[in-house]
Amino acid sequence: MVNLIQTAGSTAARQGDSLYLVGGVVRDLLLEKTNLDLDLVVEGNAIELAKQLAGTGPARLTIHPRFNTAKLEWGKWSIDFATARSESYAKAGALPNVVPSSIEKDLFRRDFTINAMAVCLSPERYGELIDRHAGQCDLENKLIRILHGKSFIDDATRIWRGLRYEQRLGFQLEEDTLRLLKRDIPMLDTISGDRIRYELECIFQEEEPEKILNRAEDLGVLARLHPEIKGNGWLYDRFQAARKQTAPDQPSFSLYLALLVYRLSEENSEQFISCLRLPGSIAQVIKDTIALKSKLRTLAYPELKRSKVYQIIHGHTQSAITANLLAVGSPIARQHLEIFLHELRYVKPVLSGHDLIAMGFPPSPRIKEVLKLLHNARMDGRASSKADEEKLAREWLGEEQLE
Repeated sequence: MVNLIQTAGSTAARQGDSLYLVGGVVRDLLLEKTNLDLDLVVEGNAIELAKQLAGTGPARLTIHPRFNTAKLEWGKWSIDFATARSESYAKAGALPNVVPSSIEKDLFRRDFTINAMAVCLSPERYGELIDRHAGQCDLENKLIRILHGKSFIDDATRIWRGLRYEQRLGFQLEEDTLRLLKRDIPMLDTISGDRIRYELECIFQEEEPEKILNRAEDLGVLARLHPEIKGNGWLYDRFQAARKQTAPDQPSFSLYLALLVYRLSEENSEQFISCLRLPGSIAQVIKDTIALKSKLRTLAYPELKRSKVYQIIHGHTQSAITANLLAVGSPIARQHLEIFLHELRYVKPVLSGHDLIAMGFPPSPRIKEVLKLLHNARMDGRASSKADEEKLAREWLGEEQLE
């Protein structure tokens, strides 16, 4: 990859452009952390440079002409190319107006000093660190600092990102930054639900998102999602349990989200879905989670037949079932949820509708009813083989013929 980076710098220079490695990858290089996502900024034509580099190896190129950006996927590496630009905001929370500019202005538009550094890749200045905002000093002092006093007003999603970086890196919000963050929390209401949802998706990709949510609650940020959402010890424990449940994979966004809103009422959960403009599949997980929660008292009855357990739980999304499994207090209800997840949802009768017709059942809606009865018999232990199912079916057929 070092060879590719050097080639990129030389290629840009031949075009009369300057190329820089910027942002998070520079921060992580200085922290000696691995980062496979590279961001390159060109004082010139980013798309043309990406096209030229794509022809030098087995790369997959994606171009976004509207934004003058491109992406190269090269093995395990992902490389984003962008033209250096400056930004201005017509109003708080709006997407920025972008115009081509210099590397200095490009760095000034960024969120925090530790993300506003660049390394020059042009041959004559290769490896030179550009740090106009003392980002390296803040790295050494483990501080998260904004670049100017209107940063959170311009883009309040930086509030969530600041908390994410603080907890991921084990840093602290710099004193003035913390003061401004608290002052500007109401500006989160200027941000669209889609953008807030994206910030949550990023948080849930962190190793321990519960730490970020706990910090957000302490500062009053979490309440902006919904006043009834809490990031306390209950959530902390459930998120840790979720990772154990899904290991070696990370919990899905929908599972984390279901746990986050688990203690909301049906009405409040609908408000949450609307405010974050959740896509249909994720909204369904939230609805199923709250709906299944209302049935936990029934699932806590120890004498429930397995077929009744199936009837109660079947039809809810898997993330909703898992969320209730992790959240429920009743050991009996938890056992029933586990039985469903690990056994009952896989139980099927051996006989088919065609088999029943061949045995003498007339083609009618009754076929579906008999298949359901056979399914229940399988779950309740009254049928464990094809022969058992055939015996039950013949008994039912005989009873119908007598009628």
